[in-house]
Amino acid sequence: MTASPTPEPRAHAHSARQQWAFGLTAFAGVMLLLAGLLSIFRGIMAIAQDDVFVTTPNYVFKFDLTSWGWIHLVLGVVAVVISFGLFGTAMWARVAGVAVAALVIIANFLSLPYYPVWSVVMIALSGFIIWALCVVRRDDPGRAA
Repeated sequence: MTASPTPEPRAHAHSARQQWAFGLTAFAGVMLLLAGLLSIFRGIMAIAQDDVFVTTPNYVFKFDLTSWGWIHLVLGVVAVVISFGLFGTAMWARVAGVAVAALVIIANFLSLPYYPVWSVVMIALSGFIIWALCVVRRDDPGRAA
């Protein structure tokens, strides 16, 4: 009889951490893709027909809705491009994903009076994206924090 080597517990734990890290990056990629597509649609809607949105006459941050449409459209396109980089687990995509998700949060905060419920949903979604991209440590891409 030959003795078969037993796998080390460290190798199994390292593999589980790698799977966890890959799963979080994939989650962030899918969520960023979804947020980008929804932002593109929202931008197109604001550019094409800005009377779909509610207008608040006494809001501190009063902007032209067509301008907001272009801002959301550009952020959406950039988010979609970055999400494809996240599927390849590129470091540049993680950094850019956090930056774009933060910009999406700011843009949705400033457009709260025009589409309040949707803005809150997008802020929460972007918060999850930032969390998922930040929990994997830079020094070891396979290690989750």
